[in-house]
Amino acid sequence: MIDMAMFNIEWSAVLAGLGIGAVTSLLFFAGLGIGMRLALRQERPVLILMLSSAVRIAALLGIGWAVVTSLGAFALAGFALMFLVSRTIAVALARAGVPAGETT
Repeated sequence: MIDMAMFNIEWSAVLAGLGIGAVTSLLFFAGLGIGMRLALRQERPVLILMLSSAVRIAALLGIGWAVVTSLGAFALAGFALMFLVSRTIAVALARAGVPAGETT
């Protein structure tokens, strides 16, 4: 049986992770949008899509690693939660057909 009195959540770390996750998610999905726009203008878009995804994934993992090593597991939980919330919002907007800006 787990004694919940011994389980203390570091709310300041969670909030820091949420904040860092919000900024990182914004940059991640902005990079996705820019990469997609650039790729759609090319005759052979695969190289741009691969480069864009590699840079975004490496940045996301690197920032996540920095969060957990400097702020701890609770901050990582906030970081991951904010990324999942941001991703859910981005997918919902994409499915709704909300225009992201002029592509021409």
